Amino acid sequence: MELWMIFAIVAIIATIIEIAAPTLFCLNFAVAGIITALISLYWGSFLQLLTVFLVLSLLSILFLKPFLEKFLKKDSNADFNSQYTGKVVKVIEPVTQSSGAVTIYEERWEARLNAGGEEIPVGCEVKIVKNDSTILYVEKII
Repeated sequence: MELWMIFAIVAIIATIIEIAAPTLFCLNFAVAGIITALISLYWGSFLQLLTVFLVLSLLSILFLKPFLEKFLKKDSNADFNSQYTGKVVKVIEPVTQSSGAVTIYEERWEARLNAGGEEIPVGCEVKIVKNDSTILYVEKII
């Protein structure tokens, strides 16, 4: 087996593992494997290329991983609480401690009363206080 194939296989396996468990850790080995496979086309014995692979993996872990984590976190829109907390929405099913629904941007969401109180009837506007997964906790606007 050619040396470039060995490092290409390492890169493919690391990519598959990264896809299965996206932690940005195996991605470092995939990048190092691809670069080492390209280098092996022109230079080096197995031990030299293994050293190159290990050095590239370490550099990738030290520099690429923090950069990607910062980049991906900055662009993430997954923080539902900060986006919708405080928004005013309309009740489409009566909201109680155990049931109810509101609409946000034409989407239906399960809703519950944030604190004890009376049932909020259909048509009222409420403010989102917090969410727990797909359930929004609301309070009536006075």
